[in-house]
Amino acid sequence: MLESGAETYRVEDTMVRIAASFGAENAESYVTPTGIIFSLQGGESPKTNIIRVVKRTTDLNKIAAVNHLSREISAGKWTVEQALVELKRIEKEPLLYSPALQIFVSALASACFLIMFRGQWGDFFPAFFTGGIGYFWFLTVDRLAKVRFFSEFSASVVIALAAAFFVRIGWGAETDKIIIGSVMPLVPGLLITNAIRDLMAGHLVAGIARGAEAFLTAFAIGSGVAMVQMFL
Repeated sequence: MLESGAETYRVEDTMVRIAASFGAENAESYVTPTGIIFSLQGGESPKTNIIRVVKRTTDLNKIAAVNHLSREISAGKWTVEQALVELKRIEKEPLLYSPALQIFVSALASACFLIMFRGQWGDFFPAFFTGGIGYFWFLTVDRLAKVRFFSEFSASVVIALAAAFFVRIGWGAETDKIIIGSVMPLVPGLLITNAIRDLMAGHLVAGIARGAEAFLTAFAIGSGVAMVQMFL
């Protein structure tokens, strides 16, 4: 769940509820965006496990699947062995949406955001292709590079260059509007939402960490666009 973009309080609550459903007493969990500490009271001394979370993405389908499973476990419909097999199956599931579909939807969203920000209808297709190219580049760099925030930075550079190119050849009128619409799929909306929800739930460390990550992501996007604008 944490790797798929779930809030820390949701992860903690799910772990404790599942443990309680299987008869584990005094289960405690402590979750941050980069790690999980889980403790069970067993015999004279508690058993504690620490798991490092390195890779994080957005997969709401997996979060919903684990939520549904935890509710059924609480209702007594699963044994420990069955639940473990089901959790491993959910973990191995690929993303529900293919990269091609993600790119197409991002391109369409970019064009729609352009109109929402009062851009011209003549810039609809330039924004469509700019957003698609930018998100394709984002997915490619994110898969190949292991440097955090570099994929957002490089994608924003590509978006700014593509927008300027389309306007330069006469297939577009407002560079700024095309860029604004095209970078919207890169904006860390889920991170910002989770940061606020974690802070409201009292998880100050996780909330501040997610907020900082969202800020740095937005900064990377803005820096890429600004760098191109400086030289054009």
